[in-house]
Order: sequence, then C-alpha cells, then structure tokens
Amino acid sequence: MIYRVIWECTMVVHFLVIAYMGLGGFLAWRWPRLIWPHLGFAVWGLVQLTGAVECPLTALENWGRTRAGEHALAPGGFIDTYIEGVVYPASYVWLVRAVVIGTVLISWAGFAVLRHRARTRVQVGRSHTSTA
Repeated sequence: MIYRVIWECTMVVHFLVIAYMGLGGFLAWRWPRLIWPHLGFAVWGLVQLTGAVECPLTALENWGRTRAGEHALAPGGFIDTYIEGVVYPASYVWLVRAVVIGTVLISWAGFAVLRHRARTRVQVGRSHTSTA
C-alpha cells in the first residue's frame, strides 16, 4: 500500500513540475522571486530532452511502481506514459515542444518587461522626491 501511495504522489508531483516548467515564468510576473527556480526547472527540462539523464521523479515513481507490483513507466518515462499519445498525438511531439519553449520565452519576455517598468517607476519616483 505504501509503495502505491509513493508512486501516485510522485506522479502528481511530476505533473506539477511539468506544469511549472511550462508556466512558472508567468507566476514570476506576480512573484518575481519565482523566476530563479523556474529558470532551474526550465534548464532541467532542456537537459531531459537530451535523454542523457534520468529524471529523479521518474526513478522514484518506477521504484514505487515495481515495489507495488505494477509495471514501470514506458521507456520514454513520464511524458511517454501519461502525456504523449494521451493529451496530444505522438506525431505532434515537436510542435508541442516548440509551443512549450515559445510559452516559456514569452513568459520570460513578459517578466523582463514588467521588471523594467517596475525599475523605471522606482527611478522616476526617486527623482521626483529628490527634486521636490
């Protein structure tokens, strides 16, 4: 029973991590400090695309699954098991990746614009108070 809880909780965390990888930059518009962990997660996502390193969440889920008597995830891991071919057709993988990368870049561009505007407001406010 405990192993099933482990792999199911890991699966939920994995979904949340993937959502944060794609959309976390937009959260940083409201909470600017979130840009740094989002940057780390985005870099990790790019590393995962190379297939050079196994995701620790995939390893943990597979560990819990096998101990619970279930089959391990598909050879491609979490995405191949739960998302690709389920949420979108496998033939669209490159399009989906391009959309996700574009979404991340748009969120970062928006973040940069908002930070620039905030700094400009602070500088203008300081110049008005020093001349008054």
